[in-house]
This record gives sequence, C-alpha cells and structure tokens, in this order.
Amino acid sequence: MPRKKGYRPNVSAVILSSKYPEKCEFFIAQRSDIRSAWQFPQGGIDKGETPRSALLRELEEEIGCRDIEFIAEFPKWITYDFPNTASLKMYPFKGQTQKYFLVRLKEGAEINLRAFEVPEFEEYEFVSYEELFKKITYFKRKPYRRVIDYFIKEGFI
Repeated sequence: MPRKKGYRPNVSAVILSSKYPEKCEFFIAQRSDIRSAWQFPQGGIDKGETPRSALLRELEEEIGCRDIEFIAEFPKWITYDFPNTASLKMYPFKGQTQKYFLVRLKEGAEINLRAFEVPEFEEYEFVSYEELFKKITYFKRKPYRRVIDYFIKEGFI
C-alpha cells in the first residue's frame, strides 16, 4: 500500500446490485454530513488492515452489509485532492489514495444505513452508468469514470 505524504490511504467499493449481470445498476449513497454529496461507500485503512479487510469493515459500518462477492480490483491506487470545501473536515489530509474494488451484492443482501449510531449516509439508490455521473459529487467523477471504464474494458462489467 503506497504511503503518500498528506494523503489518506483509503478503499472504495463499486457495488453492483444483486440483479447483475441481468441488469447493471450501481449503488450510490448520499452523505449525511455534506449536502447533496453522492458517492460510493469508502473509508480509511486502519493500521494492520489489508485493503480487502478494510473494505469489508467499511461496508459493515457504512451500509450495514458485507454480504458481497468480490469481482475485481482496480490494479492501481488512485490519488486525488479534496476540494477546499472538504479540506477542513478531512484535516490533516489534503486528499486520498484509494484502492477500488468491484463487488456484487449477494442475493437477499440487506442494506441498513442505520446500522451504526452515526450514519454515514442518509439514503441510497441503484443507478445506471449514465445516471451515476449525473449524481456523483463533482470531484469524484474523474476517478470513478476511470475505474468503471477499466472494469468495463476488462470485461468485469
């Protein structure tokens, strides 16, 4: 895992609905602390965790569900800067270095955004590829498109 000074090591889940491959829908959720900010579940990697174990922990904490199947892993870490509006919340980090995983919800998996005392998200939706980039917060669009387009090109989606 790369350690880039000033960047928080992080994982992110590109979650496909349990209807995949018959129907391709992406899970996105609206943050509870930033108005109109939609994104994939994500979170920091704690000391001693592997990226995969961090992803499972984060899914449990953020959406109350770790009932997933791993499909693929983006081969590189993607680094991006926080916009000025988010930098105070994320101090002392100026951005994140993320590892992305493509996962599918298992049949019957249940999402529970209220699984923990302070919910990360207010609501969630499953959206198409086109809808995804209309809703996602602006500074995450470029890395999300890079990751999803890679998964499509490699035949994972």
